[in-house]
Amino acid sequence: MHIALLCATERGYRFAKLLFELERGHSYTIFSFRETAWEPPFLDDIRALTLANNQRFIEARNVARASLASYWRDNPVDLMLMISWRYIVPREIFGLARRGSYVFHDSLLPRYRGFAPTVWAIINGERETGVSLFRVADELDAGDIVTQRSVAIGENDTIAAVMERVTQTYLDIAECRIAELLSGSVQLTPQDHSEATYTCKWTPADACIDWNSSARAIHNLVRATSRPYPGAYTFLDGRKLTVWSAALPRDARHYVTKAPGRVLRCQPGLGATVLTGDGVILLQSVQLEGEPIVNAASLLRSPSLTLGDRNR
Repeated sequence: MHIALLCATERGYRFAKLLFELERGHSYTIFSFRETAWEPPFLDDIRALTLANNQRFIEARNVARASLASYWRDNPVDLMLMISWRYIVPREIFGLARRGSYVFHDSLLPRYRGFAPTVWAIINGERETGVSLFRVADELDAGDIVTQRSVAIGENDTIAAVMERVTQTYLDIAECRIAELLSGSVQLTPQDHSEATYTCKWTPADACIDWNSSARAIHNLVRATSRPYPGAYTFLDGRKLTVWSAALPRDARHYVTKAPGRVLRCQPGLGATVLTGDGVILLQSVQLEGEPIVNAASLLRSPSLTLGDRNR
């Protein structure tokens, strides 16, 4: 059989590696694309893994581009799988797979259809996300479900911790269901489209901290955009300040002043407490642009400092 795998990120690499181990007797074409500037690199690793397994590798964001027409014509595909794939695949391509085209998605569909669902789930304070394996349809993330599993989100979990759980769930599902996908014997369940919710594309600009927000909302933003994402950020004396970790203090003082972003006090070894729209947050690890990561207490030492607008 011939399997086309459209994949990206470290998750895509791990999935391809597992697929090569589980199903050695098939031929593969692996598609991937160059990572963006803020991402950890993945393209070269996926390429090297593919070639080391004597399989075909194609770098492409648009798998329907004219230069690939001869490839699709001359290489009939039995099964198509998409892992961390960010680009629309039209029916003229996904419809070529004789035993179907399937996507792994980071949510319990029909909730959180769209882009970066795990990031948005943490930003929104969700206590659960999940993985859905579904058959590709014309409408985004609307296809019939093969299987779903839930993944917990702890109130202090970072994006890296949640992504690792989600990735492991991808691999577990693949081990359990790949034989059914290859045989074309999967049972499908339609989504309830009336329950659908959607996410938009996430960009680094979405990680700018609004100090008028609640302390919990800021904490969620920091958790959701820490590594491997580029981090939540603010400005200190006009310089970009990335906040890599933060915490919600227990038994925090109740402030009646309205000065969001004001540094309240420095706690050596712990961090610096900053006023938010409804309370306080403890900044722990921070990084001024072009400088190393430090404890916030070593940088935000003065109660006259106010974080926020670039021009402040």
